[in-house]
Formats: sequence, C-alpha cells, structure tokens
Amino acid sequence: MTPLVAPIVSDYETSSDLASLLVRTTQDDALSVPAETLRLSCKCAHCTRARFDGRFPETFPGIAITEIGDLGYGLNISFSDGHNRGIYPKTYLLSLAGR
Repeated sequence: MTPLVAPIVSDYETSSDLASLLVRTTQDDALSVPAETLRLSCKCAHCTRARFDGRFPETFPGIAITEIGDLGYGLNISFSDGHNRGIYPKTYLLSLAGR
C-alpha cells in the first residue's frame, strides 16, 4: 500500500495583477489564493487583537500583494494597505487554497 503524501509548496508567485498568490505544489497542483483572502486570514498579533476588539475590517476591496519574503516554513506577505506583519506557514497557505 502506498502511503498518502501531503502536498508541499514548491513554488509561488503573484498573479500579474497582484490580486492573487499563485502556489505550485510538489504534486504539480497549481492553486490560487486571492489577496483579500490572505489579508482577511492574517493571524499576526496586530490583526488578532483588532479582531478581538471588533476593529478588523470585514473586507479589503482592491487589496494587492506588494512583496513576498520566503522564510522557509512560510511566507511573509506585504499588502498594498501597508500591512506586512503576517507570516503564512506554507501548510496554512495550502489550507486557504482548499488543499
């Protein structure tokens, strides 16, 4: 019996319009996560506190990805609203992409 192997992020880039993160896995899956989904899913301390205090926005219309830093285990993604504190573990990115 062949063991099931979970997909692993092998590569990533932004879409040409900066509105999505395109993720490729070791299983040759090509996945897309909208920038707004990423921004809404940020788990940094600042965003977590804003949610707790009821100050976190419900939407981020027109948000774009401006920079990506690869930390090995995850990506530090910066957005057009100036937010750059979020670190997205690669397994978390796959879950946001529905994998």
